[in-house]
Amino acid sequence: MTESLNGKRVAFLATDGYEDSELTSPWQAVTEAGAQAVLVSPATGSIEGKNGHAQPVDLASSDADAADFDALVLPGGVVNADDLRTDAASVAFAKDFFAQHKPVGAICHAAWTLVEADVVRDRTLTSYPSLKTDLRNAGAEWVDEEVVVDQGFVTSRTPDDLPAFNAKVIEEIAEGTHAGQTA
Repeated sequence: MTESLNGKRVAFLATDGYEDSELTSPWQAVTEAGAQAVLVSPATGSIEGKNGHAQPVDLASSDADAADFDALVLPGGVVNADDLRTDAASVAFAKDFFAQHKPVGAICHAAWTLVEADVVRDRTLTSYPSLKTDLRNAGAEWVDEEVVVDQGFVTSRTPDDLPAFNAKVIEEIAEGTHAGQTA
């Protein structure tokens, strides 16, 4: 990866039950590219992935402001995504990245939180296949591809897609804001 993210701050929004690799792999990718990664969560202390990885929480969702970050990454995991979409502060935080035209990456089940934020309408994206109907009902065009980029909005399906997802997330963060990335 040749892109430099020096000086960039990237928020990762997650809670207990996230898919471990979908947090750890993008986290490593953006930090190796020079960004500061910050874990935002409705939980406090630390959160635990479905396979046992524990990650300390840096900032509560209720105290987080999208204006303080350059981009957002949403790891998947059924329990994680389902819990986040019921947390008003987390949903508002995610939606603000779209309102500010900032890059957002969402993998696997993470798109559920973005359905709740009402930011997928008229966007082309992918996700874990079981979300296809939910996303289409929310107005998105769902496609079955390894990685999809729509105006700064990066989506992928599963942990198998992480290499492509990570590369595109870094590319979009390096490019900065996108006029078509909107709530």
